[in-house]
Amino acid sequence: MYADGSDNVYKDGLVSIIMPCYNGSPFLSETISSVLAQTYQDWELLVVDDGSTDFSLNIVKAYMANDDRITYLTQENSGSASSRNMAIKVSSGRYIAFLDADDIWHPDYLKTMLSKIQEDNCITHAVFYSGYRRMNADCSNPLLSDFSCSGERDYKKLLRHCPIFPSAAIVDRFRVRKNVFFRESLMSLRDDYVFFLDILKQGLKCIGFDDILVDYRMRSDSITGGSKRRMIRPQWNVYHKVLHLNVFKSAWYLCTWALNGMMKYRRKPLLVTS
Repeated sequence: MYADGSDNVYKDGLVSIIMPCYNGSPFLSETISSVLAQTYQDWELLVVDDGSTDFSLNIVKAYMANDDRITYLTQENSGSASSRNMAIKVSSGRYIAFLDADDIWHPDYLKTMLSKIQEDNCITHAVFYSGYRRMNADCSNPLLSDFSCSGERDYKKLLRHCPIFPSAAIVDRFRVRKNVFFRESLMSLRDDYVFFLDILKQGLKCIGFDDILVDYRMRSDSITGGSKRRMIRPQWNVYHKVLHLNVFKSAWYLCTWALNGMMKYRRKPLLVTS
């Protein structure tokens, strides 16, 4: 019996990497290569194709031919929440790591994070996350300064501000008291945020580190990329319709979220010379 209240037997030390993919062929190879380059090698990679119409399948199969730690799953287009749930349900590792199909892990990402997790003796720490670089679409230049937000946060603090970038986050299943899955009704908007809130709602906490270990492609064509103004309504829906907070609390949390977002994304862009 484990902390999640189930009889599931998860392999201690194994990291299950969850990668949803929808038409990810332009960047998928580079992303998978960043997993293969990890200095920590006890992992399994679960790629879930969310109804892609490009060459994603061919790219994944080429890697699978040389590495049996990679598994390919497929479903009709249903959103990242459904994709992630499919992978979580068949995963075997104690640790769940998330990696979007266009982001890049630095070679020491898993090694550094697992070391910090294993050194952490606080049983209420269940979600761990690092800092990351905010890069242009081809990851050749930074668009904004590196982002990190160290220290621990509980449920109420996460309502005000979520510094967790999914591709830089790892969940320790042994510390989660009850199984948590992504809410598929949210499709691909704020599903990750609600997932972390649902974990912390169990009386648990997340903890961040200043190490910059991930590259985030800030693509204008991604669902959550571009103008952050279009995220206002989904964020409101999280507070008012998903979490069922009253209008006043929802408005207050939305304001704090917006102010933190302005601080996070309106920093002066870096001047990069070629």
